[in-house]
Amino acid sequence: MLKFVFWALLAVNAVLFAYGRGYLGKVDEAEREPQRLKNQLATERMVMLSAAEARAAADTAAPSPPPAEAAEPQPVEQAPVPAPVAATIACTQAGPFAPGDARRFETRVARLGLGERQARTSVPFQEITSHLVYLPPNGGKEGADRRAAELKEKGVDNFFVMQGDSPLKWAVSLGVFKTEAAAQSLVAALGRQGVRGVRVLPRGPQGTRPAWQFRDLTPDERIGLAGITDDFAGAQLRTCK
Repeated sequence: MLKFVFWALLAVNAVLFAYGRGYLGKVDEAEREPQRLKNQLATERMVMLSAAEARAAADTAAPSPPPAEAAEPQPVEQAPVPAPVAATIACTQAGPFAPGDARRFETRVARLGLGERQARTSVPFQEITSHLVYLPPNGGKEGADRRAAELKEKGVDNFFVMQGDSPLKWAVSLGVFKTEAAAQSLVAALGRQGVRGVRVLPRGPQGTRPAWQFRDLTPDERIGLAGITDDFAGAQLRTCK
């Protein structure tokens, strides 16, 4: 019996010795080690955070996403620019031409190659053979007599009162001249004598003369046509319908 107790005590002491040395692990070490917290680094800086503060700290510490790369600009397709359309002139008339000039004009204008865009026509024409210098009718016979008296007072004796059935009835004729220059010379002389309202009227037989009309000319074609027309006396270039 004594041997049993001896070996039992020896066994208990062995177990306690092993436990004290840590050979059997430290099961209750967390409860029996009051110095453990003192071994932590900078324990005085540790603070308790609320849930909201913890989320804010996590958001701040989270790395910001890398900036999105700028998308490369895509080329913009541009609609093709239509070629400018040259403006055309709807109708241009050249003329009138004297009978001897009409054939020469036709030959020269053929070089422009206008084809069916040209057509020959006839236009009214007055063959001017004289220029009448006159005072137009004003107030019938009484007005003509009054003007005749005023002319005499200003020293003008070369005149006569026109009669007959015409728009110039009761006009006062002051002279007839072959050229316009001579007629204008008389107008200037009468003006120096104080006679006002004097007019010049070209006169001559009415008839027709050849002319040409051109359709849808480009500006360059019209310039070429004008250069030809300018070479013919009395012919003009104008817009028509």
